Amino acid sequence: MTLAPDRVCVVVGRTRHKMMQAELQEAVKRGGKFLEVRLDFIAKAVDFTRLAPFKGCPWMATFRRPADGGRWSGTEAQRQMLMRQAITSGQFDWIDVEMDVAATLRRFGTVKRVVSYHNMKETPADLDGIYDEMTKLDGDVYKIAVMANSVADNLAVLDIMRRATKPTVAFCMGELGFPTRFLALKAGAPWIYAAFNKDRGVAPGLPSLSELRTTYPVRMIDADTKVFGLLGDPVGHSFSPVLHNHTFGRMKQNAIYLPFRVPKDEFEDGVRTFVGVPVSGYSVTIPHKEAAAALATSAEPNVTKSGAANTLIRQEDGSFFAANTDFTAAVDSLKAHMVERSTGGPLLTLSGQFVLVLGAGGVARAIAHGLHKEGAAVTIASRGFERATALAAEVGCKVVDWQARHAVLPCDIVVNCTPVGMTPNTDESPVHVSFLKPGLSVFDTVYTPENTLLVREARERGCLILTGVDLFVRQAAKQFELFTGITPDLGQMRDLLRKAMSPLTKALDAPDDGAAE
Repeated sequence: MTLAPDRVCVVVGRTRHKMMQAELQEAVKRGGKFLEVRLDFIAKAVDFTRLAPFKGCPWMATFRRPADGGRWSGTEAQRQMLMRQAITSGQFDWIDVEMDVAATLRRFGTVKRVVSYHNMKETPADLDGIYDEMTKLDGDVYKIAVMANSVADNLAVLDIMRRATKPTVAFCMGELGFPTRFLALKAGAPWIYAAFNKDRGVAPGLPSLSELRTTYPVRMIDADTKVFGLLGDPVGHSFSPVLHNHTFGRMKQNAIYLPFRVPKDEFEDGVRTFVGVPVSGYSVTIPHKEAAAALATSAEPNVTKSGAANTLIRQEDGSFFAANTDFTAAVDSLKAHMVERSTGGPLLTLSGQFVLVLGAGGVARAIAHGLHKEGAAVTIASRGFERATALAAEVGCKVVDWQARHAVLPCDIVVNCTPVGMTPNTDESPVHVSFLKPGLSVFDTVYTPENTLLVREARERGCLILTGVDLFVRQAAKQFELFTGITPDLGQMRDLLRKAMSPLTKALDAPDDGAAE
């Protein structure tokens, strides 16, 4: 047997033997080639013989204690007795043993050993010392899983992966630590863990087998893989990873795109934390667009003008160049829309169009500046009147109180740059249905869902529709070009995004070769 049976270790855990049997079979059907069998999940006495007929690939036996994130409810003596039975049963190829019991549970036969350390509360300050002690024990692979309470906690496990001289899987748990699970592979980890069923609550931040199949090309990650990502808070809802990773795959790029959740007050720490990876470029979303513009040492004119950036590109000296692809993508979307409106008549332009922009955040800033540059007559309305007033003064356009937005006339185009209508608040709209008149162009920058309440009501009232999917794809395509120098196909990206967003889509094809064949 090779050291790593597969690049993905799929974690299976159920409380009943019968359900465990079913998932062991299904995991293999879905591409699992190496399974961690969480025997601590089984509520009644564990019976190895009931599971044995369902073995379709190498197995790792794990009896995790509650203090280590497991569900074992018996005594420690009983647990260690079952671990010895698993080792000698001939049914398991691997066993996970915590470092404090590794010396008492001796190696037997060909069964390989993962010596592990788990800390569900924090990333301890003495993690280096813990790792050094761990590697003195008899293991084939050494595993560290600690909780990230700040972005900076990720540095500890990344440093361990960089200096590891023995096979090691070290990562941070939780949403803040999610990228380290993949970055460990880049640093040489033999495998990544994935939940067969994410709803089981196996471990905080554990990706699912389905996510690896549809979104993250884990099999191709190596030391030369370039890393890109999304900086924001939140980031879990974003379709950017699936869109960029599939496009990387189609363009034969050895690259991966990851979500980096970074709280607002940790932005600079977050960027510093991942400098050593290095991360070659970031997409930047709420709430960091203005901070990204301030961080960069050089920027395109759109960033200087709007004070916001949605893209950071790492330069050779380690500094960042900032761009705002929202700016050009929004204008391009509206220009294309005006061309569509011109069918059968003279070519319409944005110049002279009366536009109501709802919101005063990063997207609103980019759109307001872009429209003003094209000669449109822009009016801004936002719940934050002071912010809206400052933006209007900066752009050189009008501002109205949020309560007066329905009185803005004339109005040819209304652009929603607020999160109103976004999942999960899909029953909300930023304007009253009475404001929606036939012939009015309605541009909703929200793309999850694409058919927001605003879009649906506007369509019913005879308005002309432009959805957030077009803007999202255009800005992502421009980011991809900045990342790689390659111009992607907009149509392919648009189709991919809609397929990924469809509730009827159970799975996309893997972005490269995925986690299964």
